[in-house]
Amino acid sequence: MLLSLTPARASELALADGERIDDLSLRSVLDRAGLTLNSPDHLFYLTLDEQATLRGEALGDRTRQLTAADAHAFEELVAAAPDEDLEEAFVELDHWLVFGAFVGDKLASVVSMYPWNGTRLADLGVLTLPEFRGRGLGRETVRAAIAAAMSLGYEPQYRCQVDNVESVALARAAGFTPFGLWEVIIDEE
Repeated sequence: MLLSLTPARASELALADGERIDDLSLRSVLDRAGLTLNSPDHLFYLTLDEQATLRGEALGDRTRQLTAADAHAFEELVAAAPDEDLEEAFVELDHWLVFGAFVGDKLASVVSMYPWNGTRLADLGVLTLPEFRGRGLGRETVRAAIAAAMSLGYEPQYRCQVDNVESVALARAAGFTPFGLWEVIIDEE
């Protein structure tokens, strides 16, 4: 386990830089301080071999980068998507990089990415409408978006809840490799 804290938080918890602490002890320290961790997320990244493969891959003819001109198609996708899927996916047309896959003239899958907290990591959200799942659209759209992010010098990052089995499967199908679990202290303020 790797623990990252601000100096102020480390002082508050009486944890020293480089100190080793097991999971059970850490949770006890957090409990005593009244701090709670969020539900864990899977973190996925691409291996160097997978990055090389992606750089040589061509876009499918149904997938392309979206622009403001696609606002109507995006709004229709959002209106048709289940609320829970929208909340988990966090896809927005005004994000830094947005790709979509069309079936006919209907936007069926969308991936949006944004630079994460001022780093060169590009976090992504993906949403495929339920009636279009199982056709490879999510995989194709994710691969198109992450190839574009890499061409701009960013490291694609895929995060999803541990219990989101479909998203975990999509991450792996899109070429991502599990890196670890990520938990964050919930800010009560």
